[in-house]
Amino acid sequence: MTSDAAALDVSDLAGRQVTVAGLGVSGVPAARALRGLGASVTVVNGSDGEPQRAQAAELEPLGITVRLGDGEALPEGTELIVTTPGWKPTSPLFLAAAEAGVPIWGDVELAWRLRGADAPPWLAVTGTNGKTTTVRMLAAILEAAGLHTAAVGNIGVSLLDIVLGDEPYDVLAVELSSYQLHWAPSLRAHSGAVLNLAPDHLDWHGSMAAYAADKGRIYEGNQVACVYNVADPATEDLVRAADVEEGCRAIGFTLGTPGPSQLGVVEDILVDRAFVADREKQAQELAEVSDVNPPAPHNIANALAAAALARAFGVPPRAVRDGLRAFRPDPHRVEHVADVGGVAYVDDSKATNTHAAEASLGAYEHIVWIAGGLAKGATFDELVLTAAKRLRGVVLIGADRALIGEALARHATDVPVVDLDRTDTGAMAAAVREAARLARPGDTVLMAPACASMDMFTNYNKRGDAFAAAVHDLASGRVPDDQ
Repeated sequence: MTSDAAALDVSDLAGRQVTVAGLGVSGVPAARALRGLGASVTVVNGSDGEPQRAQAAELEPLGITVRLGDGEALPEGTELIVTTPGWKPTSPLFLAAAEAGVPIWGDVELAWRLRGADAPPWLAVTGTNGKTTTVRMLAAILEAAGLHTAAVGNIGVSLLDIVLGDEPYDVLAVELSSYQLHWAPSLRAHSGAVLNLAPDHLDWHGSMAAYAADKGRIYEGNQVACVYNVADPATEDLVRAADVEEGCRAIGFTLGTPGPSQLGVVEDILVDRAFVADREKQAQELAEVSDVNPPAPHNIANALAAAALARAFGVPPRAVRDGLRAFRPDPHRVEHVADVGGVAYVDDSKATNTHAAEASLGAYEHIVWIAGGLAKGATFDELVLTAAKRLRGVVLIGADRALIGEALARHATDVPVVDLDRTDTGAMAAAVREAARLARPGDTVLMAPACASMDMFTNYNKRGDAFAAAVHDLASGRVPDDQ
């Protein structure tokens, strides 16, 4: 980000040459918004497939130039770049921009600058894992309080579409990725939360310190509350480093008994010792653990973080309970698929890194674990050490399964391991059959891969769908043709 970024204003964009880096959910609304402001807009996009051509055909009649298969050279005359989240800071386009003194905004930065004087406050959530679930929980709680809200941002709903729309929201529940926060220096949320920090996307950020610093941007300028995870001291460190408004408070959440200015759990009750009259002596009951769906430890933590943000906005205790009861998790997030022969089958395909898989594995006592995929540079020794006593067996799939296998050989020598050396469409069905063979009544077969899915599947959703289909086949006694 160059120093010129702060000097530009959205009111100055008429007639300016603006380059949008990327199409998709973020780039298309950004290009439209900029064109609506009178800017001369060029979109560059590295890929040139059918979806991109359809989006280009949508934008070009508006007078927007779209260059597909082009993303390295800085278009001549560019005065501002607006980027979609996936573009690395080290991309040739951005290096050329830095050399030319051209500022870079993210789509979130553009949305923040475009919001009107009467815009709704933002309650913002980031973290390595749990962001989407927490934001959806937060939206459910806000709705239960009678507030008009929406879950937006990295969740798949463009903030630009919301900001430029006519819907009169009271407050927004906003999911923000580290990518988005990197390019959003002006963002000042009502309250923000960092759920957790674990190594992820380090190829994009360059280091764990840079990744954490970008996550910490969510606290900058907070007005009421900076919500942090008591069990993850690095999140509290980010609060300490933030420049917030006078009177903004640090609010912790914990799975244990909360101290003053914290939310936590006492005898299966979610309680608030932060937003009460006497924090030293009072605790306000919010909900029961059984109101959280599913009531796994990491999901209870998500619920507490959502409750903290909602309480910071003045939501009454009853709405927290009603919102959590009404919330239904998205597919492929610790989703119970079926019970077959006394064994529970659970789909956590969204566990695409070791931190998420550790949380998922910690929720069950006896597990047959289906794991593997693209490791993205991860190591698995700590994960296996933590989970070893819970493992009844392991079925390994995917390109980097050997890395998990090696960790198992070092730290879980007594655990039976099935190594599936296949990546065809029937591989998941084979994995489920092998897991069923290893499982005993009362066990959980847990598909929490700790890896990305793209070696075998289009995305984690498709991987989860394949798992669920294989489980339903197992339940019905059907055997795939490729057995």
